[in-house]
Amino acid sequence: MKDEQQKPGATSESAEAAEDPATGSGAGESGAGADAEAELAALREEVAQYRDAALRGRAEAENVRRRAERDVENAHKYALEKFASQLLPVADSLDKSAQAAAELGDDAPGAQALREGVGLSLRLFLDTLERAGIKQVDPAGETFDPTYHEAMSMVEAPDAAPNTVVHVLQKGYTLNGRLLRAAMVTVAKGSA
Repeated sequence: MKDEQQKPGATSESAEAAEDPATGSGAGESGAGADAEAELAALREEVAQYRDAALRGRAEAENVRRRAERDVENAHKYALEKFASQLLPVADSLDKSAQAAAELGDDAPGAQALREGVGLSLRLFLDTLERAGIKQVDPAGETFDPTYHEAMSMVEAPDAAPNTVVHVLQKGYTLNGRLLRAAMVTVAKGSA
Protein backbone atom coordinates (compact mmCIF):
# COMPACT_ATOMS: atom_id res chain seq x y z
CA MET A 1 0.00 0.00 0.00
CA LYS A 2 2.82 2.23 0.66
CA ASP A 3 3.70 1.81 -2.92
CA GLU A 4 0.21 2.65 -3.89
CA GLN A 5 0.23 5.66 -1.60
CA GLN A 6 3.50 6.83 -2.96
CA LYS A 7 2.29 6.51 -6.47
CA PRO A 8 -0.58 8.82 -5.91
CA GLY A 9 1.82 11.21 -4.13
CA ALA A 10 4.31 10.79 -6.90
CA THR A 11 1.55 11.25 -9.31
CA SER A 12 0.53 14.43 -7.53
CA GLU A 13 4.14 15.67 -7.50
CA SER A 14 4.54 14.85 -11.15
CA ALA A 15 1.17 16.49 -11.79
CA GLU A 16 2.43 19.59 -9.94
CA ALA A 17 5.63 19.46 -11.93
CA ALA A 18 3.57 19.11 -15.08
CA GLU A 19 1.44 22.08 -14.03
CA ASP A 20 4.45 24.29 -13.30
CA PRO A 21 5.79 24.09 -16.84
CA ALA A 22 2.23 24.56 -18.09
CA THR A 23 1.83 27.57 -15.84
CA GLY A 24 5.22 28.82 -16.92
CA SER A 25 4.41 28.23 -20.55
CA GLY A 26 0.93 29.73 -20.03
CA ALA A 27 2.51 32.90 -18.65
CA GLY A 28 4.95 32.84 -21.54
CA GLU A 29 2.10 32.52 -24.02
CA SER A 30 0.23 35.49 -22.53
CA GLY A 31 3.48 37.50 -22.48
CA ALA A 32 4.15 36.59 -26.10
CA GLY A 33 0.55 37.49 -26.97
CA ALA A 34 0.93 40.88 -25.29
CA ASP A 35 4.18 41.44 -27.18
CA ALA A 36 2.48 40.53 -30.47
CA GLU A 37 -0.44 42.84 -29.71
CA ALA A 38 1.92 45.70 -28.85
CA GLU A 39 3.88 45.07 -32.03
CA LEU A 40 0.64 44.94 -34.04
CA ALA A 41 -0.53 48.23 -32.47
CA ALA A 42 2.85 49.82 -33.27
CA LEU A 43 2.64 48.59 -36.86
CA ARG A 44 -0.91 49.90 -37.18
CA GLU A 45 0.25 53.28 -35.87
CA GLU A 46 3.13 53.27 -38.36
CA VAL A 47 0.73 52.39 -41.21
CA ALA A 48 -1.57 55.24 -40.11
CA GLN A 49 1.40 57.63 -40.13
CA TYR A 50 2.43 56.51 -43.64
CA ARG A 51 -1.16 56.79 -44.85
CA ASP A 52 -1.42 60.29 -43.36
CA ALA A 53 1.91 61.29 -44.96
CA ALA A 54 0.74 59.92 -48.32
CA LEU A 55 -2.55 61.84 -48.08
CA ARG A 56 -0.70 65.02 -47.14
CA GLY A 57 1.72 64.51 -50.02
CA ARG A 58 -1.14 63.97 -52.44
CA ALA A 59 -2.95 67.07 -51.14
CA GLU A 60 0.25 69.14 -51.43
CA ALA A 61 0.79 67.92 -55.00
CA GLU A 62 -2.82 68.85 -55.84
CA ASN A 63 -2.33 72.33 -54.33
CA VAL A 64 0.88 72.83 -56.33
CA ARG A 65 -0.91 71.74 -59.51
CA ARG A 66 -3.82 74.14 -58.86
CA ARG A 67 -1.41 76.98 -58.07
CA ALA A 68 0.52 76.33 -61.29
CA GLU A 69 -2.72 76.28 -63.31
CA ARG A 70 -3.81 79.55 -61.71
CA ASP A 71 -0.40 81.13 -62.44
CA VAL A 72 -0.57 80.04 -66.08
CA GLU A 73 -4.16 81.31 -66.35
CA ASN A 74 -3.16 84.67 -64.85
CA ALA A 75 -0.13 84.87 -67.13
CA HIS A 76 -2.41 84.43 -70.15
CA LYS A 77 -5.08 86.73 -68.75
CA TYR A 78 -2.74 89.58 -67.82
CA ALA A 79 -0.02 89.14 -70.46
CA LEU A 80 -1.20 92.34 -72.16
CA GLU A 81 -0.78 94.45 -69.02
CA LYS A 82 2.49 96.16 -70.01
CA PHE A 83 1.43 96.63 -73.63
CA ALA A 84 -1.97 97.94 -72.57
CA SER A 85 -0.35 100.44 -70.20
CA GLN A 86 1.65 101.77 -73.14
CA LEU A 87 -1.54 102.19 -75.21
CA LEU A 88 -3.37 104.26 -72.59
CA PRO A 89 -1.67 107.57 -73.56
CA VAL A 90 -2.97 107.03 -77.11
CA ALA A 91 -6.51 106.68 -75.73
CA ASP A 92 -5.96 109.81 -73.61
CA SER A 93 -4.76 111.79 -76.66
CA LEU A 94 -7.74 110.70 -78.74
CA ASP A 95 -10.08 111.57 -75.87
CA LYS A 96 -8.55 115.05 -75.50
CA SER A 97 -8.76 115.52 -79.29
CA ALA A 98 -12.45 114.58 -79.24
CA GLN A 99 -13.06 117.07 -76.41
CA ALA A 100 -11.19 119.81 -78.28
CA ALA A 101 -13.06 119.06 -81.51
CA ALA A 102 -16.37 119.24 -79.64
CA GLU A 103 -15.45 122.72 -78.41
CA LEU A 104 -14.83 124.02 -81.95
CA GLY A 105 -17.55 126.25 -83.23
CA ASP A 106 -19.70 125.15 -86.17
CA ASP A 107 -18.38 128.06 -88.23
CA ALA A 108 -14.79 126.68 -88.16
CA PRO A 109 -13.91 125.10 -91.50
CA GLY A 110 -14.09 121.29 -91.31
CA ALA A 111 -15.16 121.30 -87.65
CA GLN A 112 -17.99 118.82 -88.20
CA ALA A 113 -15.74 116.41 -90.13
CA LEU A 114 -13.01 116.72 -87.47
CA ARG A 115 -15.47 115.96 -84.64
CA GLU A 116 -16.84 112.93 -86.46
CA GLY A 117 -13.41 111.63 -87.47
CA VAL A 118 -11.83 111.95 -84.03
CA GLY A 119 -14.97 110.59 -82.35
CA LEU A 120 -15.04 107.54 -84.63
CA SER A 121 -11.30 106.95 -84.16
CA LEU A 122 -11.69 107.11 -80.38
CA ARG A 123 -14.71 104.77 -80.43
CA LEU A 124 -12.87 102.29 -82.69
CA PHE A 125 -9.80 102.35 -80.44
CA LEU A 126 -11.84 101.86 -77.24
CA ASP A 127 -13.80 99.00 -78.86
CA THR A 128 -10.52 97.33 -79.82
CA LEU A 129 -9.23 97.72 -76.26
CA GLU A 130 -12.48 96.31 -74.89
CA ARG A 131 -12.21 93.20 -77.06
CA ALA A 132 -8.78 92.66 -75.48
CA GLY A 133 -10.34 92.90 -71.99
CA ILE A 134 -9.37 96.53 -71.34
CA LYS A 135 -12.29 98.64 -70.11
CA GLN A 136 -12.43 102.36 -69.52
CA VAL A 137 -13.38 103.64 -66.04
CA ASP A 138 -15.24 106.97 -66.30
CA PRO A 139 -16.50 107.67 -62.77
CA ALA A 140 -18.15 111.08 -63.31
CA GLY A 141 -21.05 111.41 -60.85
CA GLU A 142 -20.16 108.22 -58.96
CA THR A 143 -19.20 107.94 -55.30
CA PHE A 144 -15.43 108.17 -54.82
CA ASP A 145 -13.84 104.71 -54.55
CA PRO A 146 -10.12 104.73 -53.67
CA THR A 147 -9.78 101.31 -55.30
CA TYR A 148 -10.48 102.73 -58.75
CA HIS A 149 -10.08 106.49 -58.30
CA GLU A 150 -7.19 108.76 -57.37
CA ALA A 151 -8.36 112.02 -55.79
CA MET A 152 -6.33 114.91 -57.18
CA SER A 153 -8.28 117.60 -55.32
CA MET A 154 -11.45 118.31 -53.38
CA VAL A 155 -13.79 121.17 -54.24
CA GLU A 156 -16.94 122.74 -52.86
CA ALA A 157 -19.82 121.50 -55.02
CA PRO A 158 -23.23 122.50 -53.62
CA ASP A 159 -25.09 120.58 -56.34
CA ALA A 160 -23.16 117.30 -55.68
CA ALA A 161 -23.33 114.92 -52.73
CA PRO A 162 -20.24 114.81 -50.51
CA ASN A 163 -17.55 112.36 -51.62
CA THR A 164 -18.86 112.30 -55.20
CA VAL A 165 -16.65 112.55 -58.27
CA VAL A 166 -17.43 115.93 -59.85
CA HIS A 167 -14.74 116.04 -62.55
CA VAL A 168 -12.59 113.41 -64.25
CA LEU A 169 -9.10 114.67 -65.11
CA GLN A 170 -7.94 111.37 -66.61
CA LYS A 171 -10.02 108.23 -67.12
CA GLY A 172 -8.95 104.96 -65.57
CA TYR A 173 -8.73 101.50 -67.12
CA THR A 174 -9.07 97.89 -66.00
CA LEU A 175 -7.67 94.76 -67.63
CA ASN A 176 -9.96 91.75 -67.09
CA GLY A 177 -11.25 93.30 -63.87
CA ARG A 178 -7.80 94.18 -62.50
CA LEU A 179 -7.00 97.88 -62.19
CA LEU A 180 -4.58 98.97 -64.88
CA ARG A 181 -4.67 102.69 -64.08
CA ALA A 182 -6.77 104.59 -61.55
CA ALA A 183 -8.94 107.45 -62.76
CA MET A 184 -7.65 110.86 -61.65
CA VAL A 185 -10.62 112.77 -60.25
CA THR A 186 -11.82 115.84 -58.40
CA VAL A 187 -14.10 115.01 -55.47
CA ALA A 188 -16.87 117.06 -53.82
CA LYS A 189 -16.15 118.13 -50.23
CA GLY A 190 -18.61 117.37 -47.49
CA SER A 191 -20.46 120.31 -45.94
CA ALA A 192 -18.57 121.62 -42.94
